[in-house]
Amino acid sequence: MPQRKVLCTVAVLLLAAVSSHAQKASAANDYGKNLPSPVAQASVTLAGKSITIDYNAPSMRGRKIFGGILPYGRVWRTGANPATTLKTQGNIKIGNLEVPAGTYTVYSLPAEGQWKLIINKQTGQWGTEYHQEQDLGRIDMQRGIAPSAPVQVFAIKFEQTAGSTTQLHLIWENTDVYVPVTAN
Repeated sequence: MPQRKVLCTVAVLLLAAVSSHAQKASAANDYGKNLPSPVAQASVTLAGKSITIDYNAPSMRGRKIFGGILPYGRVWRTGANPATTLKTQGNIKIGNLEVPAGTYTVYSLPAEGQWKLIINKQTGQWGTEYHQEQDLGRIDMQRGIAPSAPVQVFAIKFEQTAGSTTQLHLIWENTDVYVPVTAN
């Protein structure tokens, strides 16, 4: 009879563990969906291959953004909450950086002058978890036309798409910075 109690106890513990794992998996599927900065996506197709950027879009909410809550010269997660993810089905060139097909994390380095876009090989982490040794590379960004009124919600956009080229824009507050993207 004691063996039966042990087996029942093991069965109960196993069911509890499976239930707990299922709840965590469900929460992981909702990762970032119930946070203050909503889920957003930018996508484009170049040379028949899709490029997708998944991010969370923070709002200004009356705050000074660049040079304020996001200091110049410090790596920024380029969005909010989970790390911003770049997925490309084909090999691309971002600025002068060759980016093989795959999944990457996007960071940026805001500056009063020259911004940098950072493509990082680590994926799946929270946005504030940055490891420079995982960088695929850093790309100089160009200044776009400053918005005529402050942009309240951060946006990543593909613009000026023609043939196998486009521009990847980061737009928020009074800032529009971009980098050319080309399909290889």
